[in-house]
Amino acid sequence: MAQSDRIPYRHIVIEGGIGAGKSTLANALSSAMGVAPVLEPFGDNPFLEQFYSDPERYAFPVELSFLAQRYKQLKNAISARNLFRDALVADYVFAKSDLFAKITLPKAEYALFRNLYDVMAEGMPKPELIVYLRPGEARQHAQIAARGRSYEQDIDKDYLRRIEQAYERQFKYARGSRVLWVDTSALDFAGQSADLDKMVALVSKPWEVGVHKVAP
Repeated sequence: MAQSDRIPYRHIVIEGGIGAGKSTLANALSSAMGVAPVLEPFGDNPFLEQFYSDPERYAFPVELSFLAQRYKQLKNAISARNLFRDALVADYVFAKSDLFAKITLPKAEYALFRNLYDVMAEGMPKPELIVYLRPGEARQHAQIAARGRSYEQDIDKDYLRRIEQAYERQFKYARGSRVLWVDTSALDFAGQSADLDKMVALVSKPWEVGVHKVAP
């Protein structure tokens, strides 16, 4: 496992589609850096299960709930970073809220959501490094099944593809960050320590600002 002095970034975000392995890698990196990870509290969203059974009815409340949760959690983490620690590792980027809202909300509701999002997004710091995990459809579905959340088991494949396309649009440009598009289709960093070490080593490299497509 890499040590904190080998990782040159102090604000790292792990991103990817549903079941991509974001939390697993964020936990490993935060452990290597000696900090507590910032993990999305998806279980605290009271509308999530209802959303999967009735997306049209629950899309707006589920997205507003996630927006508020992410804003509060990241603001608290940033404040704690200034006082008690100098590194931040999260398993989501704040722009995820807008990305999902574009997919799930009708035009009028998205316009309202976007007004709120713009106010909250102002002043949010940009991550130094964004690691986007791309396990491929087969591994992604296997990982969704393995983690056993009942409401995810019948998730629409087209919905997963639209999320992937939305991320492609979001991270097509660096926007001041280092963005790594990582092909993880041949990796099992949740079960194989050697694969996890490959990912930590990848994050430890001195990447230039820009978009980089890599396969460990």
